Amino acid sequence: MTTLRSVTRQLFERLRDETADVDADFVVAPTSLDETAAVLAAAAEVEIPTTFLGGGTHVGYGNAVAADLVVTSAGLNRIIDWRPDDLTVIVQAGVPIDTLEAEIASRNQTAVFPEIASGATVGGVVAAGLSGFRRLRYGPIRDRILQVRIATGYGKVITGGSPVVKSSTGYGVPRLATGSFGTLGMIGEVMLKLWSRPMATATGEVSNASEAYAETYRPLAALETSEGSFLYLGGPDTQITSQARAVGAEPEPGLAWPEPVNAAIRLEFRVPARFIRPAIDRAKRLGATRWIAEHGVGRVDAGVGAIDPKSFAAARAWAESTGGALVVVATGDAGVDPWGTPPVSIEIQRRIKSAFDPSGICNPGIMPGGV
Repeated sequence: MTTLRSVTRQLFERLRDETADVDADFVVAPTSLDETAAVLAAAAEVEIPTTFLGGGTHVGYGNAVAADLVVTSAGLNRIIDWRPDDLTVIVQAGVPIDTLEAEIASRNQTAVFPEIASGATVGGVVAAGLSGFRRLRYGPIRDRILQVRIATGYGKVITGGSPVVKSSTGYGVPRLATGSFGTLGMIGEVMLKLWSRPMATATGEVSNASEAYAETYRPLAALETSEGSFLYLGGPDTQITSQARAVGAEPEPGLAWPEPVNAAIRLEFRVPARFIRPAIDRAKRLGATRWIAEHGVGRVDAGVGAIDPKSFAAARAWAESTGGALVVVATGDAGVDPWGTPPVSIEIQRRIKSAFDPSGICNPGIMPGGV
């Protein structure tokens, strides 16, 4: 690592995180956004490659980053301001999503975070742009981020967005930060739009998830998996019963989500919803041992034991021809680019990255095209 000034080394030592099992020269856990900004300002001064760590559940996404400094969100772990009557909550990045959901469930509310991401933190989910299965009804996670506070790569704290759900004031920083994978700085705090939980929920096994989705009104999710097809319903009991009967399902109370796909190599087809069936077929041909397909959304999460470069290239070319992508979210020893062809907006992304992180220290190269 570049020789550090004594004041910088003292800062890093004072904030050292002894609990994180990470291989890096320094691992720090700031307890405020101002401390986080001070750390990034010091890192930028001597151009120390820096990465960020929440629950560690999304490690492996994107291009590998060799970082000398790891900033964890362990010290940013408070629910700051929950206003149930306004259906909003302000929460720090290090709060586990399970903790937040359990807290707001006391008023029958949900932040609609991913259902099978145990251990993930709020900041990690927002940075990775993960929406969960209920996206079918509630939309993507970027639509639920009202406001965000970020410690930028140039060592300043910025606030973007508005507590007002419908607002055109200022730049769309919350949407920009969602899915940015820490390339702009560290997301330290977010304001979330909340939803009331349905009066009742149920899971029904169906013979055809696509047809069941088409024949029901606003289901929570319609999943086709390697174990079967399932429809997830929410609403009054009478509505659940009638919708389940219409698709020939026997509703079981509660939401029985599938187990996560755990494999050394995990692939995600992200295609327009009408291409979900050929995406499933492509996943099978790539040797998927387990898979979960989201009808109405166009996402197929698949686990494979190995990758045949020729077959994978053909599958990726097909996905991109639809306007979608084939992404490797857990690479193992895949030996392929995790993202595929960079988007046409790549130069715009580079300029945005440069504006937020002039020294290029924040997760350098993790995004498509090495952004």
